[in-house]
Amino acid sequence: MVVTITGAIGEGWITELGQLRRLAPLADDRALRDAVRAAKRESKIRFAAWLRSATGQAVDPDTIFDSQVKRIHEYKRQLLNALRVIVLYQRLRENPEMAMTPRTFFFAGKAAPAYRLAKVIIKLITTLAHRIDRDPAVRGRLKVVFLPDYCVSLAEHLIPATDVSNQISTAGYEASGTSNMKFMLNGALTIGTRDGATIEMAEEAGEENVFLFGLTATQVSDSRRWYSPYWHYDNDPEARAALDLILSDAFAPGDEPGVFAPLRETLLTGGDHYMHLADLQAYLEADYRLVALYGDPEAWTRRVILNVAGAGRFSSDRTIAEYAAEIWDAKPCPVP
Repeated sequence: MVVTITGAIGEGWITELGQLRRLAPLADDRALRDAVRAAKRESKIRFAAWLRSATGQAVDPDTIFDSQVKRIHEYKRQLLNALRVIVLYQRLRENPEMAMTPRTFFFAGKAAPAYRLAKVIIKLITTLAHRIDRDPAVRGRLKVVFLPDYCVSLAEHLIPATDVSNQISTAGYEASGTSNMKFMLNGALTIGTRDGATIEMAEEAGEENVFLFGLTATQVSDSRRWYSPYWHYDNDPEARAALDLILSDAFAPGDEPGVFAPLRETLLTGGDHYMHLADLQAYLEADYRLVALYGDPEAWTRRVILNVAGAGRFSSDRTIAEYAAEIWDAKPCPVP
């Protein structure tokens, strides 16, 4: 018999999302874990079919689906994610026999029309995707996909299919964040900084069930006076190699030399205001822990269930009810 959430805890959660908390004691139930894995795989297969039909791009549902869905902005650090992918790419290039769980990295989001650096970051992601696709040394092991024209319809396909949600803004800059909650509710585990709603998500699911890394907001603020990205460039060989590869025009189209020169200003000469290089190694270490856990399907799925169980707090119904009771002093008006 196929186990469903309703079958496990009843129908009440549909109108009162907080009842998802009742899933937590069932995280060790093998039948529920099997059902959760089956549902995720079905969503990945369905997304792969939709993507091929909609864009012609092929992705492998048997890879880790790793997503970052955000407005393109320096503080949201799609650039940090790209640096992570480049480091992983270089590791495979230097050691082709290295064991690495196959990964597919999805980026999606839009940039403000006049935000030139955001457009440069998108350019880097798309050219990185092209470079990896053409490299037989990493084919089938790494893939990068930038999903154009992000919208609700695309999200309805991508979010349920995602295994890993990236919430990696510089600590202290994200007011809230909502995509993180959607991914959590749909069974993706979070890799992220202690920023925005991710802090509350970790409290609800348990910090041991998410992959937190990086500087805190206080550490970011306190290091402003002395932080130098050149220290990381000089002392972190992987960061230096990734930056050198970008700035050497290795990813630049033949007719656009120097297209990534603005990234030198952002990451080095301009002081790396959003501290990409400061958090890069911590991000890679959290990524290593994440992939190691993915290799244990039972342990991974247990954490997925605990995350879903903790997602009920983020219901808009609960939020509005609290505002009504605590701020607006509005009384309920039952519908006959």
